[in-house]
Amino acid sequence: MRRVQFFDTTLRDGEQSPGVNLNAEEKVAIALQLERLGIHVLEAGFAAASPGDLEAVRQVSQAVKGATVVSLARAVPGDIEKAREALQGAENPGIHIFLATSPIHRKYKLNMTREQVLEKAEKAVQMAGKYFPHVEFSMEDGGRTEKEFLCQVAERVIPAGADVINIPDTVGYLTPAEYGEIFRYMKEHVRGIEKVKLSAHCHDDLGMAVANTLAAIEAGAEQVEGAINGIGERAGNTALEEVAVALATREDHYQVATGLHLKEIGKTSRLVSKLTGMPVPGNKAVVGANAFAHESGIHQDGMLKNSSTYEILRPETVGVDSTQLVLGKHSGRHAFQDKLQEMGYRLSEEKIDFLFSRFKELADRKKRVEEEDLISLVEEKWGGEEEIFTLETVQISYGNRSVPTASVRICDHRYPQALQEAACGNGSIDAIFKAIDRVTGEVMHLEDYKITSVTDGKDALGEVFVKLRQGDYAVQGRGVSTDILEASARAYIHAVNRWVSRSTAGEGKAVSVFSGS
Repeated sequence: MRRVQFFDTTLRDGEQSPGVNLNAEEKVAIALQLERLGIHVLEAGFAAASPGDLEAVRQVSQAVKGATVVSLARAVPGDIEKAREALQGAENPGIHIFLATSPIHRKYKLNMTREQVLEKAEKAVQMAGKYFPHVEFSMEDGGRTEKEFLCQVAERVIPAGADVINIPDTVGYLTPAEYGEIFRYMKEHVRGIEKVKLSAHCHDDLGMAVANTLAAIEAGAEQVEGAINGIGERAGNTALEEVAVALATREDHYQVATGLHLKEIGKTSRLVSKLTGMPVPGNKAVVGANAFAHESGIHQDGMLKNSSTYEILRPETVGVDSTQLVLGKHSGRHAFQDKLQEMGYRLSEEKIDFLFSRFKELADRKKRVEEEDLISLVEEKWGGEEEIFTLETVQISYGNRSVPTASVRICDHRYPQALQEAACGNGSIDAIFKAIDRVTGEVMHLEDYKITSVTDGKDALGEVFVKLRQGDYAVQGRGVSTDILEASARAYIHAVNRWVSRSTAGEGKAVSVFSGS
């Protein structure tokens, strides 16, 4: 069967989702999980965007050994040099160069003629070929570019050294029939097209990213690009897990092999969701909480008789275990550790001790601790920042005709004694956050606040995500508890810890550089 390789841009285009800001250690954690999934090409970031992004690309490239690790770059020498700097010493380095080609971009963004675009693309690929064994060239807004000009660009960059040519539907405008036709046209009209792989990169502005990607594969594309859970700019990218499962489930139709380890999909989706703070909708295909749930009596009857009546895909295929974990306050550390190992977590003794303590706190509050609860506990904190502040107690005084007051007791590990402060606010959450600001001495601006329920029931574990800003720099934090007020305090302190840690380290402010490819 024909093989199609997967190019993952969760760490680059996915991180461009509004509100997402991953640190280097979180990027490495996701990259290693993507490697376990079997991703062939991994876009680690945009090295020229900021010193922090360059360092993240470097760390990912040093950690990943199997997949090709690439950095995005504009078709300018400075970007290519930054990518080279970030990927020095990588096992399998590569570069992804992009340049806009559509009439609207040539006229209004680039102010360049066709010939100028051709010359710039050729020179950039030639320069990149001197440094990298793998060079991909993207024609930004290729979906709205004249087909004959796409062919002209391809015929300039192929001799220059391009290995992959990407035709992105940058604004998610095309229909599957239109997008597939572009690939068929180029296969028929570009001299030397057999020397390169054609790649599809689709955005989901009209909800057709996955359909367009599958149409490109049918038309001969050898590589597909996207992000886990479909995250990315605006409405997001192609959801790679959906494409992978569609190809596997309908292998009879597509006749394509991917080589991906589909059982890693569930874990990969959860990790990306936790670290980006972007919950997966319950009705999301393949990885949504309801993807394998059946409530209708008719459906349940059919499932009991034969699961294939209503399930074309078994949950085990994508690593989703329908078995519910039953752990309680009488469970011991050994059973707790065994369960974590069964779930695929390999943690240090120190981390297990900390998690077991949090588990005991949770078990005292919940009748039943389920697998989703443990996942939230394990993945509550992933950053490598120093934990300067830890929450000891939080006390709330609230009445519908009184001013909400919060008292917090926080341990500052730089001093021997815990600190306690109280504050009033226009609500319980506001009072908690103001009290924390008094203890830490950091006045943060709350930009975003989200609550999600990890499981169902009145005693469900709540997960809180916050985004804080001070000046030009923003950080995210998350916390979990059966009490959303405590979870809010934990999330806020987690974000403050990240802020203090990064400020101490002197991490540079990110510079936003537009890329729609």
